[in-house]
Formats: sequence, structure tokens, C-alpha cells
Amino acid sequence: MKKNPKYIQAYQSGRLEDRRITLQNRMTSCELCPRKCGINRLKDEVGICKTGQLARVSGAFAHFGEEAPLVGSKGSGTIFFSYCNLLCNFCQNYETSHLGDGRAVNKNELAEIMISLQNEGCHNINFVSPSHVVFQILSALEVAIEKGLRLPLVFNTAAYDCVETLELLDGIIDIYMPDFKFWNIDIAEKTCCAKNYPEIARLAIKEMYQQVGDLKINSSGIATSGLLLRHLVLPNKLAGTREIMRFIATQISNNTYTNIMPQYRPCGQASQIEGLASHVTAEEFKEAIHEAKQEGIHRLDKPRLFSL
Repeated sequence: MKKNPKYIQAYQSGRLEDRRITLQNRMTSCELCPRKCGINRLKDEVGICKTGQLARVSGAFAHFGEEAPLVGSKGSGTIFFSYCNLLCNFCQNYETSHLGDGRAVNKNELAEIMISLQNEGCHNINFVSPSHVVFQILSALEVAIEKGLRLPLVFNTAAYDCVETLELLDGIIDIYMPDFKFWNIDIAEKTCCAKNYPEIARLAIKEMYQQVGDLKINSSGIATSGLLLRHLVLPNKLAGTREIMRFIATQISNNTYTNIMPQYRPCGQASQIEGLASHVTAEEFKEAIHEAKQEGIHRLDKPRLFSL
């Protein structure tokens, strides 16, 4: 018999409702993410993430470009949220993350999107850039469960997440998929105005792993729970790949399923940062893979853009 995701038990016990109420209360002086804007989002005041009471969705569909354990044969049911709390100036989805392309949705509409993706046969519900809309997600999740949602939930994040907020997702999120972007505080400051990003990401990923452990994959090759780490290689070693892989191998788990991504290209305002105006070369990507293996990371997603 197929096992229900753990959020079903949280819903049945009332814990999901309690977490949603807690998040709702914290929205009145929002400190849900490390930006800690302190504004009342329930009154549609907006801070860094430019998101008030309602989430915005820029797109939702069965995605076949995600990691193999998420995609399977039917795709990952991806929901792209507009705006972002990190705002990398080189973002490849700049129009969505910075400019807010998309439409506002209430909890019933967001729940219907989840159910529609499940009805398409998707293997999971994949929330992309969810850090600033955790309250809206949990509100919609309650409705979606009543409508029959039973798919694993993926929290697809830049890892700029408060531990206090992640703790409210314990027992609700099945798969955490953080992208550990930068090791160097100067690069984080220059690209995102977030000098504390490396420290925040380390603490957040530790909390995520504590909740879900290593990625678990069923007999059909589909991920059911656990941590899946992403890392976007940047040109000129600006991401600090070796240091990040060493941290993951020694402080998280050397069995961490890791996708080292080669698809960086200069987008948005990348030209403003020295060293980011070029694409990642095949040699730079090969070196990143080599560094990961040297540091003890062995469970690597299959590279797709460069042949090794």
C-alpha cells in the first residue's frame, strides 16, 4: 500500500492548522525570512519580497528539467512563485523573481493548482522560491488535502531561510531542495545584498537535514523524502564550490544527493559584478565535479549540459 506523505498526519492531528496560525501571526510583523522586514503583510504592506497577503504564481506545470528522482516519467509538479527574498542580481528568472511576473492567487486557487498537477500524474508538488510564502502554502495545503492531495511536497529554495520558520515545516515538507549558492560573504553581499547568506544557508541546511535525512528513492526511482542539494557553479570560482562541498560532506552527510549545475549564464544585472559576465566553461564545471568528489561527495545527479 502506498504510504501517505507525513503532512496528512499533521493535518489530521491539528498540527498543520497550528503551524498555519503561528505563521499567520508572524505575518503581522514579518520576520519569516532573514530579511526581517517587520511589516504587516496581512494588511498588504510589502518589504523586500514585495509580497503581501496573497502569493503570486508565475507558472505551474509538469517540469521535466528537474533532477531525475523528481522527474520520473510524469514530471515534477512545479509551482513557480513570483518575487523572492534573496534576489540574486544574476537570476535566470529575473522577470519573475525581481519584476514579479505572474498573478495573485488565494488559497483556494493555489490548492486547485496542486490538485491539477496531481491529476496530471506528477510525482510531487515542487514549490519554487517558497521562502517568502510559507504561510500561503500552508493555508492552501489545508484546502488541497481536503480535495485529496497526496503527493510529496518539495521545498525548492535558495537556502536563505530562517531556522525558526523551517521548524514550523517539520513534519509537513517531504523533500528539501536548497541551492547553496555562495561560500564567500563578499560575493553574497555583492550579488544579493545578503552578507549573512553563507551563515544562514549553513544553519538552514542543517535544520533541513535534521528533519528529513538523506534522500530516499523508491523502487521506481522516484524521491519520496529527504534532502537534495543543488549548487550552481559560477565562473571564476566565485561560488566557492570546494568549501561548500566540504561543508556538506563533513557537517551534513557525505551521502547527500547533490546536483552540481553548469547552466549559469550572465542574466539580469550580472555584468555589474566582476567575473560574472561570462558563461561557465566546460573546464570550470569539470573542476567543480572533481572538487566535490575530492571532498567526499559521491551521490551526484547526472550532468546534462557538459559531457564528462
